Amino acid sequence: MYYAIKRWFNQELPYYPKYFVQGIKNLVRWFPIIWKDRDWDHHYIWQIMKFKILNQAEYIGTKDRHMSAKRDAEIMRLCVRLMDKVQNEYYSSEYMDYHKSRYYFVDIEGENLKELKHFLLTENYDVFFSKYPLVYKAVMKSKNTLFRKDTKEGIAINIAHMNHKRAMKLLFTLMEKNISNWWD
Repeated sequence: MYYAIKRWFNQELPYYPKYFVQGIKNLVRWFPIIWKDRDWDHHYIWQIMKFKILNQAEYIGTKDRHMSAKRDAEIMRLCVRLMDKVQNEYYSSEYMDYHKSRYYFVDIEGENLKELKHFLLTENYDVFFSKYPLVYKAVMKSKNTLFRKDTKEGIAINIAHMNHKRAMKLLFTLMEKNISNWWD
């Protein structure tokens, strides 16, 4: 017991002021993220993960204490960029850049309700399809698609949905293979 107390006094107690200061800095740094956090949406999980991984990438990249520190920081930043694209549904809505539509509400006869109508003004889905030829082929071969494949818009939505899933899979594969190396 005496040696345990002596070891604690000599080896751990001197670091307590440093740990206290670091804890205060962490509280200040994390305060805006935690203040805005809500429990009802995955958006906030992404915010916390991005903030944590970006801080860790900055720390590991600047300290450069092991041979692959720069590469690890680069992979972390890539994960943050992928998280941002997944969070903002970049790939899910990318197909919308290739068409122009008009939306408006129309009265439903006999009821006090309105229905949303969608009219396609112009489309350039062929450019979108040429951007993702392998995904296009996969969508056309697939039997389980989110939307019907009998229109160009349906195919484009299915490609966008598949790209979103691929981005998520890539993100979590990168994290699975590398997260245990992210330490200093």
